[in-house]
Amino acid sequence: MTFPTTAPLSGTVAETRTRTLAKTPVTVITGFLGAGKTTLIRHLIGNAGGKRLAVLVNEFGTAGVDGEILKSCASSDCPENNILELANGCICCTVADDFLPAMEQLLALPEPPDHILIETSGLALPKPLLKAFDWPAIRSRITVDGVIALADSEALAAGAFDEGETEGSGHDSPLAEVFEDQVNCADIVLLTKADLASEAVKAAARTRLAAIAQRSLPVIEISEGVIDPRVILGLEAKAEDDLAARPSHHDGADDHEHEDFESIVVDLPEITDPADLAARIERLAREQHILRVKGHVAVAGKPMRLLVQAVGARVRHQYDQPWRGPRHSQLVVIAEHHDIDPAAIRKVLVG
Repeated sequence: MTFPTTAPLSGTVAETRTRTLAKTPVTVITGFLGAGKTTLIRHLIGNAGGKRLAVLVNEFGTAGVDGEILKSCASSDCPENNILELANGCICCTVADDFLPAMEQLLALPEPPDHILIETSGLALPKPLLKAFDWPAIRSRITVDGVIALADSEALAAGAFDEGETEGSGHDSPLAEVFEDQVNCADIVLLTKADLASEAVKAAARTRLAAIAQRSLPVIEISEGVIDPRVILGLEAKAEDDLAARPSHHDGADDHEHEDFESIVVDLPEITDPADLAARIERLAREQHILRVKGHVAVAGKPMRLLVQAVGARVRHQYDQPWRGPRHSQLVVIAEHHDIDPAAIRKVLVG
């Protein structure tokens, strides 16, 4: 299969396009919680090859984690000021208040970006965001170069996003609907964490994707977010003009809601044993069906902060950088609304 490419990512703005006439390309990066969106963007920032990038990160919940991670790897091609974070919700639900000002801020940078990356919340429906690009204030200035959907190989193969009617609702489960909307809005699907999956698991994941996708889509296996940027940047899809080809469970609805999911922020005291914390998070996933846990934790005797990332019962933790302020341990916990029990969650995490 032949994938779209661009010219090498180098050279000046004048060599690639005339700013006064051409629209700034925007790539929307979507995918369910923990699929690897932030890891992919970190790779793109580190391999921009002279293309000046800007990033808009949307978090589900009040505490931002991904924006901090990305700012920690800012580069000359994507300085820290080029990375904006919008927390607590969905940018397409508050277009006038959040999305438009953020995009205008990025476009007004002293050195305007050559390309803008938008990392959606893992629970976001991408199609309403594409509709926001038709707003008069920005539609003549930016275009959706492409929508990239990430899918966790093992989770997909295990049936984490299989259809299943929510009891009493008459509708597919919220997890299935969100994931299917993300895939069917995409131009390319990246099958992530391929290094952790067997060939049989990856084959099963591809089979499930084929059953979900309502049109033929390129599927590329990646590990640790590594991919040639030319494969996913420069698609020239003009997705904002191609909405009819991107079906959604929510087509025809006046708006969309996120009431099926909820997040809470848990403050923790300094810990002594990261392995014990990981075991507590695994217990949460088993007993309370927690979807996602992420945040930074202070460990006694360690000057570095501990980055904790969990998808279901799979927990990863590593020291990422020295604390740049108060040693404040905080974890964001995300689950379906009916599974959120703040008191029980805090009891397991804090003891």
